[in-house]
Amino acid sequence: MRSSPSSAAAEPEVSGEDGAGAIKGRGALSNPEGRFESLASERSDDGWPGGDGDFAAAEPESSVLPEASRSVISRNNSPDVPFEQSINPYRGCEHGCVYCYARPTHAWLGLSPGLDFETRLFYKPDGAEQLKVELDRPGYRCRTIVLGANTDPYQPVERRLGITRGLLEVLAACGHPVSIVTKGSLVERDLDLLAPMAAEGLASVMVSVTTLDDGLKRIMEPRTAAPARRLATLRRLAQAGIPAGVLLAPVIPAVNEHEIEAILGACAEAGATTAAWILLRLPHEVRPLFEEWLAEHFPDRAGRVMSLLRQARGGRENDPRFGHRMRGSGAWIDTLESRFALAARRAGLGVGERRELKTTLFRPPRTSRQMDLL
Repeated sequence: MRSSPSSAAAEPEVSGEDGAGAIKGRGALSNPEGRFESLASERSDDGWPGGDGDFAAAEPESSVLPEASRSVISRNNSPDVPFEQSINPYRGCEHGCVYCYARPTHAWLGLSPGLDFETRLFYKPDGAEQLKVELDRPGYRCRTIVLGANTDPYQPVERRLGITRGLLEVLAACGHPVSIVTKGSLVERDLDLLAPMAAEGLASVMVSVTTLDDGLKRIMEPRTAAPARRLATLRRLAQAGIPAGVLLAPVIPAVNEHEIEAILGACAEAGATTAAWILLRLPHEVRPLFEEWLAEHFPDRAGRVMSLLRQARGGRENDPRFGHRMRGSGAWIDTLESRFALAARRAGLGVGERRELKTTLFRPPRTSRQMDLL
């Protein structure tokens, strides 16, 4: 029997529990090969001590390696993404959000989009210096740079490496607009940079809040800041005069969609002024990883979750088309959009991610190349 579109609003509170196959502190349950690998392996329990039967109890250690790059600024031409430029200080993300649409990028490195994405991280050690060079290039066109498009700029390793901090220092010195998306409270460390920038119309922050339930957070996005901590971060951003919004991404049917009204209300009370949402996306290797996670933690509703996603995407689990991949369509989506808009209006929140930041204050950095010409 198909669930009626309106039934989602009555979903009871969810408090997921760690399953037998879960790995403490990690979102993915396995480490499958990427789609470009010619060989595949499959784990099986041979019954011997130390065999695969003990694998779930172990917590894989993280490694962080430097990565050389010719450019740090990525350009975007997607009509349904509200920015043209972004920087990813890291590749991979220790936050471990099981649903992360960026997981398949690890396959390009010959690594798994599963546990490898959470544990085998890369950083740009010369990111700040490379940014200066790119901002100084003749013909550079100043447009808002987004930090947090494919990896969280404030994941745990940032506390030690400070790559995001270095990038912000360059942008602040150049009067360059920046917009940040994060689930991490570490953004508060950089209020000394962001507050003066915001006062000049150069900075905004979207805090991603997907649940107010600590139990669900723990299994869905294990190494992110706790829900209450993210609300406190919103409050501190607002108090510092930094335009702050809430991004409910992703909305997962029958898992966190019943929290829409509560999340928007709590974030508005904390100081958010705008709100946006994105429907769960399941590109490439994310789909089997997510289905494995569903079967482990929510076996009672796994079929319903996937059925509602297919209803929203024309019978498919994922729809990569521009204009469709972020939202979906159909009766259930129409109801979801109406609920979100009504909840935002009642909370006094504007709807949408886009914030117009100033580009007229930009001044190129004085790089060594320029100094050589003096």
